[in-house]
This record gives sequence, C-alpha cells and structure tokens, in this order.
Amino acid sequence: MDLKFSHVDVLVADLDAACSYYAQVLGADISRPLVWERGGLHVHYAIARVGQERFMLVQPLAGNLKDLLDTHGEGMIYRHCYSTPDIEQAYDQLTANGIQPEDENGKPLAREHLQSPAGARIIWLPKRFGHFSIEIIEAQALEAFIADAFSPLAVAG
Repeated sequence: MDLKFSHVDVLVADLDAACSYYAQVLGADISRPLVWERGGLHVHYAIARVGQERFMLVQPLAGNLKDLLDTHGEGMIYRHCYSTPDIEQAYDQLTANGIQPEDENGKPLAREHLQSPAGARIIWLPKRFGHFSIEIIEAQALEAFIADAFSPLAVAG
C-alpha cells in the first residue's frame, strides 16, 4: 500500500483557545474553522501548520469523539492519518488482507461510499488497540482541501 504520513488528530475542549495557544507558542498557521457532521458525529476542527508539519485540533460536540473527550480529557492524539494516491487500491488491499474498512463511526464502509463531508474519500481501519485510530485519505483531495482551508478568501469569508 502506498502511504505517506499526513497528520495527527488531537482532541480539544475549546477549539478557539487551542488554536490561539498553538499560534502563539509555536507560531502555527491556523486554518479557518471547519465542521464535520455525519451519522451522529459532529465536530468543529482546524488545521494547524508548523512548517511542513500539520495536525488537526478537533473539538467534538456529539458522537463517539465527544464520549472520548468526556472520558479521557483533551490533548489525546487519537488518530494518525495517512494519504494515498489511490484510495480504491488501498481499500481493495485492506479487504484482500481480511480487514473491513470503516467509517468515522466504526461502521463497515462499502467501497462505493468512501466520500466524506470534507469532500475527500476516506477510510478508517478498525480500532485494534484501545481508542487509537488510523485514517487513510486520498492525497490529491486532501491537499486541495487543506489549501482551501488556508486560502485568504476562505479565511475571510
């Protein structure tokens, strides 16, 4: 499988405070606030960039991530994310290896339903070790999404 590390997702209780903190302390560039809502999961999040590195600050409002925040508190890195040039090939390789890709809510994900609220096609591996999750996202759509999240018109609008 052709994978490249992309970012981590970090739970926060207050998105604005977390964004301000990392902008001040690390000089991070912060994207405009974003929303993900599907299947009972509802989060507000932002992308933080420090040089070429990036991480997502995720404030859950409802769903499994809200339960995780309420149980374990903020600051938890709960997901490593990788990009791939061919999401369908990654899906096929996983299923050939006996792994059923899932959606963000832990439900089986069919190959024809890879589209996400962010616009990119994404799959998640089943959680094998506690709350740790691995996401695989199509590279070209991810980079376009991130560019849009940081574009001056998107930030101003």
